[in-house]
Amino acid sequence: MTANKEIQIENIPSKAGSHENAIIQRISLVGIAGNVTLSAFKLFAGIAGRSGAMVSDAVHSFSDVLATFIAFLGVRLSKKEADKMHPYGHERFECVASLLLGAILLITGVGIGRAGLETIFAGSYKTLAIPGTIALAAAILSIVSKEAMYWYTRHYAKVLNSPAFMADAWHHRSDAFSSVGSLIGIAGARLGFPVMDSIASIVICLFILKVSYDILKDAIVKMLDTSCGEDYETALAAYISAQEDVIQVDVLHSRMFGNKTYIDMELQVDGDLSLREAHAIAERIHDNVEAHFSDIKHITIHLNPAV
Repeated sequence: MTANKEIQIENIPSKAGSHENAIIQRISLVGIAGNVTLSAFKLFAGIAGRSGAMVSDAVHSFSDVLATFIAFLGVRLSKKEADKMHPYGHERFECVASLLLGAILLITGVGIGRAGLETIFAGSYKTLAIPGTIALAAAILSIVSKEAMYWYTRHYAKVLNSPAFMADAWHHRSDAFSSVGSLIGIAGARLGFPVMDSIASIVICLFILKVSYDILKDAIVKMLDTSCGEDYETALAAYISAQEDVIQVDVLHSRMFGNKTYIDMELQVDGDLSLREAHAIAERIHDNVEAHFSDIKHITIHLNPAV
């Protein structure tokens, strides 16, 4: 994941709060119900089919239930209106949710990897159980289900412009990847290589740790008021320079604030304008930019007299 922010110039109509809440509730319900059902089946299949990789995969899926709940809570809290104690709003709750999601993945991945390594270093491969057919079927079902949940959550994360739900989508995909590892390990074990089941657990661990790193990095970047990137600021400066009465853009700074952007800028205008005229220009530019760049929450404009 990169610190640069995608350029959003198109004017996207804002959705009513009730409609956003309905989407949030629907995504969370689908994620929680799907993960509970799938996790229970994978745990049963792992135990009945004597597959350590499938049990590890089930634990990963159980972590998804908590992850989806955290994403839901973070997004709902981030939608709260600004108040006296939080005049800039609550968007950073999404970053907090993403940090928790990343931490859950990190702990889950380390635990799964440790269990797999202990089995491999034990060296008693001939005594390892051979996974049953039900474990193989569970791996295939998990791959299909989790990939579908990834695309579903990813679609609505983009609609809501929600990093927390996008993190949750990648959590689903990491589970699909881990199930691919389970499938390979279980199939290898059934073909006469029992240690493949434990090796699959290590592969699952690596996938989980990679996604955890990306989510944690993205959340930290957005909490540190990181710039939206040179391309974003260049496009914004070009748009503002083309506005009527703007002579030059002197300074333009951007910073990420959760899933929103704040802009501080200095513009040159005719120094002979009255205060009312200069204020009207600043107000017009402010409204135009916020209408055309949908991710921008607020702009602070300082006017300089033209040199």
